[in-house]
Amino acid sequence: MTSKNETLFARAQQTIPGGVNSPVRAFRAVGGTPRFFARGEGPYVWDADGKRYIDYVGSWGPLVLGHAHPEVVKAVTDRAKDGLSFGAPTEIEIEMAELLVKAVPGMELVRLVSSGTEATMTALRLARGFTGRPKIIKFEGCYHGHADSLLVKAGSGALTLGNPSSAGVPPEIAGHTVVLSFNDAQQLADTFAAIGSEIAGVIVEPIAGNMNYVPATPEFLRTMRELCTKHGAVLVFDEVMTGFRVGREGAQGLYGIRPDLTTLGKVIGGGMPVGAFGGRRDVMEKIAPLGPVYQAGTLSGNPVAVAAGLATLKRVLAPGFFDALGAKTKRLCDSLVAAARAKGVPFSAASAGGMFGVFFRETPPASYAQVMESDKDAFNRFFHAALTKGLYFAPSAFEAGFVSAAHGDAELDATARAAQEIFATW
Repeated sequence: MTSKNETLFARAQQTIPGGVNSPVRAFRAVGGTPRFFARGEGPYVWDADGKRYIDYVGSWGPLVLGHAHPEVVKAVTDRAKDGLSFGAPTEIEIEMAELLVKAVPGMELVRLVSSGTEATMTALRLARGFTGRPKIIKFEGCYHGHADSLLVKAGSGALTLGNPSSAGVPPEIAGHTVVLSFNDAQQLADTFAAIGSEIAGVIVEPIAGNMNYVPATPEFLRTMRELCTKHGAVLVFDEVMTGFRVGREGAQGLYGIRPDLTTLGKVIGGGMPVGAFGGRRDVMEKIAPLGPVYQAGTLSGNPVAVAAGLATLKRVLAPGFFDALGAKTKRLCDSLVAAARAKGVPFSAASAGGMFGVFFRETPPASYAQVMESDKDAFNRFFHAALTKGLYFAPSAFEAGFVSAAHGDAELDATARAAQEIFATW
């Protein structure tokens, strides 16, 4: 009998390219039919056929409190009653800006936008406008949104589809992007020595989440900070995924390194579309209307979306939140590793805060090349077995996973039992 998921997917393909509105949703990497979700509550989602899953995707990170958290839902509905959008200033935007400036180290001014892609794209435009230089350094496997100059050896959906760059990006645009190896401090130093006067900025995911979970080494980030300072380049931390996910101050708080600009998204929208970029006052004062670097957006700082983000952040920033969340995530990872290794399956995992990665290799990877050594076929087998057991992991071996505050003992125990059953028949 045809499932409703299959029926919906066939129908979607008639009017939507590939049947999905974002490539990684298509299940191309793992095979099979995407799940069309009807609702979510706490740590659970239900698909169109009514099957329930413990969710370890969390809308790719923003649902740090779980699905449909009552306080977030109330904030949205209360705010929506007063109007959905104005294209004009609102007081709630100021509240969000004040919270972010207080919470994020080095963020003296901040501009709200509608997505992470918008935030990173504008941060790099700002870096070029501030320095008057053309070149940007990014790192292999890091994904910073789908702006033209950044889709060069990118991670996330592009990597999942086996096409780490994108058609439609003119060579003259891509030519201003220098792609280096993630976690290779010496290569970075050599590049600055050769072309330092041309480099406007360096953008990095301090914990990469779009080639799965790969943290930067402290030495790599320290070298990056020192070189940007020495050569007058702008250091941009892309914390769209890690911001308010791995710790109160994001990844920069964990590493103790202050970037010049930070980009945020995901959690600050609480499940709705919000992004932000901010940092040093002298850099941010180059953005319009104060300076010559233009950025605009009718829906920037949308009051309903900001209300969702504020309600989320007020809980996330409470004392002890990340201690509890980090313990849950580590417990999940430990249980998966134990289940696999008990049956001799090469498997590893790593985590910080509510963000984690699982790998079918003996140790967690430290670079794009090591990520590519992971057994993708084994991951696909695990993914489908997990679906059958009611566990929803990211449909790609190249995406990080997420645990929410709503995941409790019952869900973690159920996941551990399911993993044991999966690997018992491996």
